[in-house]
Amino acid sequence: MQKLEIINNKIYVIRNQKVMLDFDLALLYQIETKRLKEAVRRNIERFPEDFMFELTKEEFDNLRSQFATSSYGGTRYMPFAFTEQGVAMLSSVLNSKKAIEVNIAIMRTFVVLRNSILSLEEITNRVSEIEQQFPEIYKALNYLMDTHQKNVEQKERSKIGFKKK
Repeated sequence: MQKLEIINNKIYVIRNQKVMLDFDLALLYQIETKRLKEAVRRNIERFPEDFMFELTKEEFDNLRSQFATSSYGGTRYMPFAFTEQGVAMLSSVLNSKKAIEVNIAIMRTFVVLRNSILSLEEITNRVSEIEQQFPEIYKALNYLMDTHQKNVEQKERSKIGFKKK
């Protein structure tokens, strides 16, 4: 399970797509980034835009600012970002035992991510159903959870009890 966590930490959302960057993939495949890019360029017809795209300088600068420390240094070429399909295609381009092993782990990680997103959608749908079936209870629960609203109403309320003359 540790390998899945490592891979999960290397999946980014860029252009509203979950992607992995070439230097992270090269590290996992235990090859140089330069070699990975060469293999991709030699087989570029296997990588349409929905499989792989090159980051713009702004995207890369924004992404690099999110890293705790920049261990990637200067780069002459912008990184390639591979979608799930692009990562799967890499296994056919990088025909090695290590590439196959890493690709299997990456595919499993993407499946886990997709399943967790579906679970969240299911929970959201279920809450919506409950809200529609029991609107008064849902309003009451929201009221109880909204402590700020309760405090404001408490201050506005007139006090109950005997008044001193």
